[in-house]
Amino acid sequence: MSAWFISLEGTPAGEHLAMALVLMAAVLHALFGALQKGRFDPWVTRGVIDANYGLIAAPIALFVVPWPEPFMWPIFAGMVLIHISYKVLQAMAYTRGAYTVVYPVVRGTGPLVTVLIAGAVFAEVYAPLQWVGVLLLSGGILGLAAYNLRFLAVGRDTLIPALGFALAAGVTVAAYTTYDAWGIRATADPFTFLAWFFFLDGIIMPFATVGRIRALPRADWPALAKLGFGGAIIAVFSFGTVMLATRLDKVGEAAVLRETSTVFAALIGWAILGEKVGLARACLMALIALGAVVMEFGG
Repeated sequence: MSAWFISLEGTPAGEHLAMALVLMAAVLHALFGALQKGRFDPWVTRGVIDANYGLIAAPIALFVVPWPEPFMWPIFAGMVLIHISYKVLQAMAYTRGAYTVVYPVVRGTGPLVTVLIAGAVFAEVYAPLQWVGVLLLSGGILGLAAYNLRFLAVGRDTLIPALGFALAAGVTVAAYTTYDAWGIRATADPFTFLAWFFFLDGIIMPFATVGRIRALPRADWPALAKLGFGGAIIAVFSFGTVMLATRLDKVGEAAVLRETSTVFAALIGWAILGEKVGLARACLMALIALGAVVMEFGG
């Protein structure tokens, strides 16, 4: 499978596959974000999800895929540090603000910064219409943040810190998207990178949150176990597909198109979490998604 996948790099078929992978990642990532804002403390949820995908990836990394080249170990170390920073900032945002408030800011800030970084790191060039898409997306984010600051009636005392942590988390999204794209392109086998990514990334958060997990009533443990396993499967496909897409196509385009997840996040927040979205916020989220689409097809 690795040989087939690598053969698609730089081809029209590879571009089409990259787009399909990113759209799949968008749907799954919105669902993944909702899991962290569901029944349990976001720290607990993150810990059990990481533990599960680390355990799932361990035998694949150790016994199935080729082992990483020696030069990959420092890359993996940097990757773990960036992702831990993202998880901490995201959990800080989720514990202070409503899902439909913080999620668009976290996910919408990332692509704007990623496009700028990818242009410098990978020498990616974008058409004028694509920059219009980036500006649409950015305008939707800023408008959404301004609307929430002005009109949100719930959680006013923690809203500004929540948006601050969400913005910082969005910057780390840009950092890990670019860094992971560099890492998956550096190794010969992309599936080696994915297996070791999930194995190594699944180690720290379970230990950091074990106290919170143990403090939960025993009656909650079965539900938490199911959530951890289901979330791990979603995470593997959500993060894995977008990483593969960045090996096949432009990093900036993948990062922006993925943020159509804001639309799915709004639907999840309304239908599952019972959060009120409202017409104005729904339109602003749609503007973010429109910017992502223009960015993808404007080139």
